[in-house]
Amino acid sequence: MAGLNLRSVLVTGANQGIGLGFVKQFLENSNPPEWVFATCQDPAGERMQELQNLAAKHQNLVIVALDVTDPASIKAAAARGETHLKGSGLNLLINNAGMAKLSTLESETPEDTALVYATNVTGPLLVSQAFLPLLKQAAQGSPQRGLSCSKAAIVNISSEGGSIQNVGGWHVVQIISYRCSKAALNMLTKCQALGYGGDGILSVAVHPGWVKTDMENSISVQAPLTVEASVRGMLNVLATLSEKENGAFVNWEGKVLPW
Repeated sequence: MAGLNLRSVLVTGANQGIGLGFVKQFLENSNPPEWVFATCQDPAGERMQELQNLAAKHQNLVIVALDVTDPASIKAAAARGETHLKGSGLNLLINNAGMAKLSTLESETPEDTALVYATNVTGPLLVSQAFLPLLKQAAQGSPQRGLSCSKAAIVNISSEGGSIQNVGGWHVVQIISYRCSKAALNMLTKCQALGYGGDGILSVAVHPGWVKTDMENSISVQAPLTVEASVRGMLNVLATLSEKENGAFVNWEGKVLPW
């Protein structure tokens, strides 16, 4: 994570998988952020023990309730973040929360498609809208020129499965709604880059690699990459990004991926 100098970061879907991996590595850094906001649907729910243990050890970790499919929950989370940040703004927003439903072209349903899209596309859109004032504050208060993840940035965790050219992993699993949602998330990222770049905010879509998570386990495939290695790689990449990569689609190793 050398090169990233953050006062504040917020990670959605932070109670497990890649989101929890981000939180751990931010906290373990030799120069950790002053504030690490870890959001999840239900802070008192299942699968929260590890995150709660971290919060007990790190005073800079704040667990925030945030359901990316609930606009009221998103607004409440932004208000809580603003209370802690006290005018300094939010440097980095990582839209990590996501979901997949097993499906084929023959089995995909309207209900699953709507739920996946609401989580993977509309969620990042609404979360970014809600935290935009805080991102703008960070950008305006930064002495840095240009764009960077240390200044103010939106990072959307995407997937090569949403690449129309590559269609990664099609021979393994079709997951139609997931692929379509990630292609839409990539377009959202490009739109955010065009819309927010003038405010000093960098926007980028990142493919974390084929990672061993509960989502991968649910589709019965063996992923070769650990969460720790994926997150470490992504953080190293984020530290190098500038205005040249605004609106780009890159992977955990920094390679630009085709749309």
